[in-house]
Parts: sequence; C-alpha cells; structure tokens
Amino acid sequence: MTATHMRREIEEIPEAVARLLDGGEAVLAAAGRDIRERDPRFVVTVARGSSDHAASFMKYAVELTAGLPVASVGPSVASIYGVRLKLAGSACLAISQSGRSPDIVAMAEEARRGGALTIAITNTPDSPLAHGADHAIDILAGAERSVAATKTFVNSAVAGLALMAHATADEALLSALRQLPEHFRAAIGCDWMKIAAALDGTNSLFIIGRGPSMAIANEAALKLKETCAMHAESYSAAEVMHGPLALVKPGFPVLALAARDRSEPSMAEAADHLVGKGATVFATTALARAATPLPFAATGHPMTDPLALVVSFYAFVEAFARHRGLNPDQPPNLRKVTETL
Repeated sequence: MTATHMRREIEEIPEAVARLLDGGEAVLAAAGRDIRERDPRFVVTVARGSSDHAASFMKYAVELTAGLPVASVGPSVASIYGVRLKLAGSACLAISQSGRSPDIVAMAEEARRGGALTIAITNTPDSPLAHGADHAIDILAGAERSVAATKTFVNSAVAGLALMAHATADEALLSALRQLPEHFRAAIGCDWMKIAAALDGTNSLFIIGRGPSMAIANEAALKLKETCAMHAESYSAAEVMHGPLALVKPGFPVLALAARDRSEPSMAEAADHLVGKGATVFATTALARAATPLPFAATGHPMTDPLALVVSFYAFVEAFARHRGLNPDQPPNLRKVTETL
C-alpha cells in the first residue's frame, strides 16, 4: 500500500525538527532574549485545535522552566465580544499553522495593543499573524497535506521549548533539544499496535497524562477522533479518579502517557489502580506493575520526553486508522484549514 500523507509527514518529523533548530535559532534566540529583558509577570496563549494543545504543552513548559503563570485566552474575547484585555507586563504566545484564522489574529493584535509582548509561532511566515507580532517564529515544518496535524504540532511545541530555553539560558534544555531528531526516529519505530486488539469492538477510551504529558493526552484524543472515528477523552491522572471512573467497566481501554519526569510514579500508580477497577490499561512506563507496558523512546530530559510520546502515538494512530479500514488522510467533515471568527 502506498504510504499515506500522514505517515510520510510523521516520518518527516526528525528532519523538520532539525531544520527548525538550525534555521530558526537566530529568531528563537532573539525572541527569548526579549522575554528575558522585558521580564513579564505572566504569559497568555492564543490558539485552537492541535495548536491549542501545543499551547497547553507550553503552559507547563513556561511554568516549569521560568516560574511564570500561564493562562489560555479565548480568541472570541476580541473577535466576537470586542473586549481589550489588560495585558501590560505580559507576553502573548499565539500559535497557528496557517496564521490567518481571524479570531486568532484578532486576539493577538488586541494583546499587542493591550501591552503584551507578542510572539507568533506559525508555519506560514507571510501571514497576518506573523506580520502583526513583535516576533514571528517560522516553525519550518514544510507543507503539511494531511488533515491531521503531526509535524506542525511537534515543531510548534519544540519552537516553544527552544524559546523558553533561550529566555532562561537553559543550556541543558538546549542540548536536549538538539538531540531530539535522533530520539524522534527511535520514537517512530516504537510499535504500539498491541493496543489495537483492546480497541476492536469498542468505540471509546480514556487517555491520561499529567504535567506536560497531559497536553499530549489532549492531542492524542483529538487524533483518534479525527483519524479513527473513535471517541476518546483525555484526563489528568488525578482527575480520572473522580467522576470519569464511573464509566470504567471490565475491559474499558485506557492509554496512560507517562513521561520520565516527577509525575511518572503517580502515573504508574493511576494506571495500576485503573487495572484494579477492571480497565485494560497500556502505559509508557516500566514502573507500573499491572498495566501492559508500551515501548518508549526516552530523551533524557523531562521537558522533551513527552514529545517523543506523541511521535510514537502518531505512528500508532495512523496504522490503527488503516487497521479499521479508514483513510487517515480523508476524515469525514474535516478540512486542513479552519478559519473561525
């Protein structure tokens, strides 16, 4: 079978990340230096869809590396409600592949007028979002034909991490980022198809994460809906133990995305607890005793480790879509660029 656009773009991730870290270094360093010199009191993000999951990943990245609180701002605050937020003394990260969704552009422009240092992260440097920002970071992912974003999500998240590494002069993180292409090649090769048997005959599952991997769980749940016509819900490993636990019946499938960071022991404990409730749990950790382990590519840094997990997941979900007799390049009712007001 001819490879899908989605599969080819997953395989391009290592090269795309290397291109970003090489070609975008000067812009990332300049924007990071500006953040450091302005010393914002807080950060806001503006995004939708997969880009908003990259923004959620950035929330944890900023809070854990710089100690700055981060809030997601609703784009409709500007585009529909016409309200100007008081953002003096802040930095605004606006993330959009196309850079032209009217609501994202409107909110980013209002943030700049409201006093924020604005940084656009986009795959389209000649776009309204890029032109209206103080700094425009081209993620250099190249053309993406698959409706389901893969390499653009990864490059957006890597760009955000590199931005904060420069802002905080974190040499350890910069070094870890430079090693990501090699780790991503290993991540593509991690075979997660043992999950398929547990998903056959069902149409719903939980995906759990914690800390930065919570954002990866959000992204994974969206991709299952987009490419596999399967209902998936993402939860924090802490939150799933409350109301959502009522849905867990014998055989209910759960994917636990554990990274090599301080949350890994609690993720393993949650995975095993869900097994005890009858769930069929797959976990990317060797610490769990009852859950079925999945292979993972460890990156050696707690901030980059979750990104290797999403690369492995992308390889799985593309294969699983075909396993279900679906074409991941042609999800029903969807198109590549969605412009919202």
